[in-house]
Amino acid sequence: MAKEKFNRTKPHVNVGTIGHIDHGKSTTTAAIVAVQARKGLAETKSYAEITKGGTVRDATKTVTIAASHVEYESVNRHYAHVDCPGHADFVKNMITGAAQMDGAILVVSAADGVMPQTKEHILLARQVGVPKIVVWLNKVDLSEPDLIDLVEMEVRDLLNKYQYDGDNAKIVRGSATAALEAKPEGEQAIQNLLDALDAEIPEPKRETDKPFMMSVEDVFSITGRGTVATGRIERGVIKVGEEIEIVGLRDTLKTTVTGVEMFRKELDQGQAGDNVGLLVRGIEKNQIERGQVLAKPGSIKPHTVAKAQIYVLKADEGGRHTSFTNNYRPQFFFGTCDATGTVILPEGVEMVMPGDNVTITIELQKPVAMEKGQRFALREGGKTIGAGQILEITK
Repeated sequence: MAKEKFNRTKPHVNVGTIGHIDHGKSTTTAAIVAVQARKGLAETKSYAEITKGGTVRDATKTVTIAASHVEYESVNRHYAHVDCPGHADFVKNMITGAAQMDGAILVVSAADGVMPQTKEHILLARQVGVPKIVVWLNKVDLSEPDLIDLVEMEVRDLLNKYQYDGDNAKIVRGSATAALEAKPEGEQAIQNLLDALDAEIPEPKRETDKPFMMSVEDVFSITGRGTVATGRIERGVIKVGEEIEIVGLRDTLKTTVTGVEMFRKELDQGQAGDNVGLLVRGIEKNQIERGQVLAKPGSIKPHTVAKAQIYVLKADEGGRHTSFTNNYRPQFFFGTCDATGTVILPEGVEMVMPGDNVTITIELQKPVAMEKGQRFALREGGKTIGAGQILEITK
């Protein structure tokens, strides 16, 4: 674990890049980091470092799979930035990645305009509760001014469709490549983008006074130190030395947190909104897994049956073309947890059509840590087919 202490002098905000493949999400991320690094407000990270773990197509084109986290500062804020996967197959990661955003940077290529994943990502942002979207109109150096105006209108319409105030949305024009090459107009556009983030994305209200909870994203071992679980703290505060429970998917275990780390720096405590690694005492790597939650003892329980309200996406929203009937078995996504379960329709309802809102009972194969009010996504065959919220827990 790192020894450097994390400095909390500026408000901390989580953002991320979303948008269609090849529109320049990772290049935009690299450009922001490069421009801020030249001002001493970020550590330099190359495009290759930001896209590591992706599928390389050539030196300048990698399809990002694993979401990559970088950090940088504006004059007023400290940003943690997740470069979200952009390929249709990797929306599964998007569901867990996008949930970590206080605001999103929607990257749209001015040369190509709105594409299928542009729509899908805005819809996902709406589903997982991303409150604000700022638009980066990329590749303006490859497009005609008249065409750029048309693309901008198209983007505003699309944002309106998903209840993001498209008429007043901040749309910044620029070229991420020009910024990486340190061209003045490229750097100025990135500065405009950062100004837009500072102005448009509201400072998040952190739920620090509630009982601690974090969904586990990943688990690994550190030789001689023990097991580390990583994730974003959803609520509360966790201090070194505090007891927690590991809840969901298997029997609940108790453990003690022996270390808290963020961006390879040690913290005395982690709080809601932080992406952290927690070192846990006496727990083997195989005793904890992605999809479980770490929580204050007794604050959340695992459940298998609940009543929920769901919205079933229409085909033009990326959902199913056909209805489904009782005992339909999709995947349920709760935070980082991907669970198989069954949809039980209410009495008198024979089937559910795309576009319907319906109250259902969900029965999960394994117990999942969940609570009233929690949001989840329904997926099937690699696409989101619905979004829901838990109304009450039955078992």
